[in-house]
Amino acid sequence: MKIGQIASTRPDIIPEDIIHELEKLQSQASPLSYEEVKVSVEEEFGAPLEEIFLEFREVPLGSASIGQVHYGVLKSGEQVAVKVQRPNIENIIKTDLEILQTLAVLAEIRLEWAARYQVTAIIEEFSKSLLAELDYRVEGRNADKMAKQFEDKRHIRIPEVFWDYTTKKVLTMEYVEGTKLNDIEVLREEGYDLKVFSNRIANAIFHQILIEGFFHGDPHPGNISVLPGEVIVLMDFGMVGRLTSDMKDNFASLVIALMRQSTDGVVKAIMRMGLVPDEVHMQRLRLDVEELREKYYDIPFSEVSIGEAVKDLFSVANQHQIRIPADLTLMGKTLLTMEGLVERLDPDISIIKIAEPFGHRLLRERYRPKNVAENVLNQWQEYGEILIDIPRNIQELTGMLKKGKLPLEISTPKIELFLTKLDRISNRLSFSIVLLAFSIIMVGLIIGSAIRGQSSLLWNVPAVEIGFVVALLMFLWLLFSIFRSGRF
Repeated sequence: MKIGQIASTRPDIIPEDIIHELEKLQSQASPLSYEEVKVSVEEEFGAPLEEIFLEFREVPLGSASIGQVHYGVLKSGEQVAVKVQRPNIENIIKTDLEILQTLAVLAEIRLEWAARYQVTAIIEEFSKSLLAELDYRVEGRNADKMAKQFEDKRHIRIPEVFWDYTTKKVLTMEYVEGTKLNDIEVLREEGYDLKVFSNRIANAIFHQILIEGFFHGDPHPGNISVLPGEVIVLMDFGMVGRLTSDMKDNFASLVIALMRQSTDGVVKAIMRMGLVPDEVHMQRLRLDVEELREKYYDIPFSEVSIGEAVKDLFSVANQHQIRIPADLTLMGKTLLTMEGLVERLDPDISIIKIAEPFGHRLLRERYRPKNVAENVLNQWQEYGEILIDIPRNIQELTGMLKKGKLPLEISTPKIELFLTKLDRISNRLSFSIVLLAFSIIMVGLIIGSAIRGQSSLLWNVPAVEIGFVVALLMFLWLLFSIFRSGRF
C-alpha cells in the first residue's frame, strides 16, 4: 500500500493510467487492539502506560498502514495525539522491499522496458522514502522545521512535538481539535469564509516550495484542520519534499518559459531539471513540447493550472526517458493536490496570481548583484580546483601507464552489429581449426600407412588428389570472401 502511494507521486517514470489507479490507494488498515498498542508503548518507554499518561483512550483516532493514533493526556496535563507504530512492521516492510528488489533485478535482465526505466533505481528510491517513514523521529524533526517556517505567521500553526515522549516507534504531538478542511458544509455552518482558507493555504504552500525549499508533500484536506480565528493547522509530516537552490531556479525558469510560451526555454529547463539519457532525440522532444504548448496557447495564463502544466511536462519527460529528481515530481504532485483543494474552497481563485509574487521574489534573488557575484565566485573556485587537480591527475595517469593498467572504455553505438560480426568471426575461426585438425589427421594416416607399407582402404582411394581438390576449393572460397568483404 505504501509503495503504491509513494509510486503515485512519480508521473515522470510511471504511466498516467497506472498513476490514476495508484492514487486510489488509501491507508484504511484494520486497527490494532488496545493490548498491542499498550505493549508497544510500554516497550518503547520502559514503563507502564499508567505511569506515562494520565489518560490514554483505547479507541484510536485513526488507523493507517504503518501505525495508528490515540488520544492521550500527559501527567503534566497537556492533551496529545500519540502515533504508535504497528508491531514488527519494520521487518515486514524490509522483507517486502528485498523481494521487490530481487524482482526488479530479474525484470531488468529479462525485460527491455524495465532496463530502460531502471526499475532497480526506482525501487531503491521508494525504499528510502518508505524506510524514512518508519522512524517517527524524522517526522518530528520535519514538524519542528516547518514550525520555524511559520513562526511569524499567526494564521498557520504546526502542532508541537513532545520530544520527551517521542521515540523511533512512538510520536507524541500536541492534540489539535479542529474541523477538518474536507468538512466544507460544517465549515460553512460555522460561518467561516472559505476564500480566506483557500488563499492562506496556497500562500503557505508556495512559500514552502519557492522560498523555503522544504514543503509538505501531502497537503490533502484530511491533513489540514481549522481552528477558531481562521487558523489553519497542518499535520502529518511523514512525506516532505526538499528543493535545492538549483531546483528552485530551474522551476522558476520553467514557469517563465511557460509564461512566454517559449518551446526552447521549456526544453532547456527540462534538460537542466532531469537526468537526460545520451540517446534522447532532441527534435522529437521539441516537437512534443511544441504540441504541449499548443494545448495552452489560447488559454489566459491566469487560468492555467501550474500543477497540471508541470504534470504534462513530466509526462513528456517520461516519454523520452528523462529522469526527473523525486523531489521535483513530488512538488508537482503537491501543487496538483493543493490546487484541487483551494479550488474546492474558492472556484474563482487564480493560482497564478498567488504564485506571481513568489516568482518575482525568486527572480530578484537570482539576479541580485550579491548572489550573482557569489555564483561567479563559486564557479571560479570550481575551475580553480580543477586546475589544481590537473598535476595530480597527470601523475596518477602516468603511474597507471607505467604499470600498464590504463583503463580503456570503448563505446559501440551499433553493439548488435558488432556482436553479430564477432560471432561470424568466431564461427569461421572454429571452422578453420576443425579443418586444420582434419587435415593433420589425414596426413598422419597417409604417412603412417606409407611407412608401414601395409595396404589400407586409403590406398584404394585417391586421397591425395581428393585432398588437393578440396584444399584448392577452400583456398578459392577464402579469396572470394576476402575480396567480397572489401577489407583485403
